[in-house]
Amino acid sequence: MSPHNLYVALVHFPVVNRKGMAIGSALTTIDMHDIARASQTFGVKGFYVVTPFADQADLANQVIDHWTKGVGGELNPSRKQALELIRVVATFEEAVRSIEEETNKPVVTVATSAKPLKGAITIAAFKQALESNASHVLVFGTAWGLSDELIDTCDIKLEPITGTGSYNHLSVRSAASIFLDRITNGS
Repeated sequence: MSPHNLYVALVHFPVVNRKGMAIGSALTTIDMHDIARASQTFGVKGFYVVTPFADQADLANQVIDHWTKGVGGELNPSRKQALELIRVVATFEEAVRSIEEETNKPVVTVATSAKPLKGAITIAAFKQALESNASHVLVFGTAWGLSDELIDTCDIKLEPITGTGSYNHLSVRSAASIFLDRITNGS
């Protein structure tokens, strides 16, 4: 896959809690740092942090400004480069519109989950099905994952990353790194 058409979205609403109820989750700044660094490493064009909560958006923008316009960027230029990929938006739909406007291409939305999803495809199948005339956005959920409502709107659903046993609860930043590596480098 050519990295020029790959984006990432980290969704904080609508996600679910451990009981499966739709909620909004709080921002975790380490997720921003680590997913931005993985995005830069694997050639992602943009990383969207999706939160409808003004205080959380303000926090995200403060972190971004510190590392891109403030002393953080002067002291750590590689971190600055990675955090420059982040765009903060209120809704997932806003992220998709932004990508469409930026690329002038249709956007294929790709849901990820730690749980098996009906109709999910393997990463290998996804790589074979990639459309060169489209942009693709990998959608990750915070808390206990994306809401079914959001998953159902996505064009493609990917099979979850699995380990050697039954335990399957990776941090979202770990899952994003693994998916990006497998999509851009190999199986």
